[in-house]
Amino acid sequence: MKRIIRNRNTGEVILAHAHWCASYWCHLRGLMFRRRLEPDEGLLFVHRRESIVNTSIHMLFMLMPIGVVWLDEQGVVVDAQYAKPWRLAYAPKHPAQYYLEAPPGILERVQVGDHLRFDEPS
Repeated sequence: MKRIIRNRNTGEVILAHAHWCASYWCHLRGLMFRRRLEPDEGLLFVHRRESIVNTSIHMLFMLMPIGVVWLDEQGVVVDAQYAKPWRLAYAPKHPAQYYLEAPPGILERVQVGDHLRFDEPS
């Protein structure tokens, strides 16, 4: 299932092709072993509730750097970081329920405090 990620305040499309990632297997695989992403492509990881531990990521077996954006249950950006391949762990500064993994350019379009929404493509 895909979503379009938009800034709720400006309507700007942040990611045109975000794959909804809510299953155990999708969480386990993530972007490992992927060699590249399109500039408007990414994964939207979904958790049942806000947490720092459950939304922490590793970059083992990653072949490219990514931008990671963590959001609370309301879709407000609580943290964003540039993540390098083969690093052990990255964690949000505040509890998050969702996070986006996308090309690093996403960090130029999103800031802490932005309110994002997840639209279904029409």
